[in-house]
Amino acid sequence: MTDRAFLRHTLATLAYRAAKTLRGVPDSFAEFKLDENSNTPQVVVCHMANLMAWMQTMIQGQPKWVEAPMTDWTAACSRFFDNLKKVDDLLASDIGIAFDLKLMFQAPVADALTHVGQLAMLRRLSGSKMKSEVYLKADIQIGRVGPDQTPIDPEFEFD
Repeated sequence: MTDRAFLRHTLATLAYRAAKTLRGVPDSFAEFKLDENSNTPQVVVCHMANLMAWMQTMIQGQPKWVEAPMTDWTAACSRFFDNLKKVDDLLASDIGIAFDLKLMFQAPVADALTHVGQLAMLRRLSGSKMKSEVYLKADIQIGRVGPDQTPIDPEFEFD
């Protein structure tokens, strides 16, 4: 597997885990806060969308952070998956990559994976626990980076 393909697999893994974490949350989840100083899930997802937008600029050789305006929950989730697809499409193309792949992994990708874990924890703390699973059995495929993912066999889920 090439470095580029491995990075695309990592993006598919990110999409799978994010989709599972964001699926089926109550409307109130978007604004859940642990305390007055904590970020809401909506803020976290908007940040994840910004990370993927940043990664696009890295691939294109002009890295630039742009803080997009805050959107509602549905738009934030859509923007995250849309930006993730744009990154995957760039990596799937023949375009030359003008940035170090290792640095793209260690910054925007690793950060987004961390935030998915935070969202999963916030789900539990908000009373909207999701099932854990044996991720080794997940149907993760390069190029499948949207919110629609193959559900895990219930045999591999647990509380």
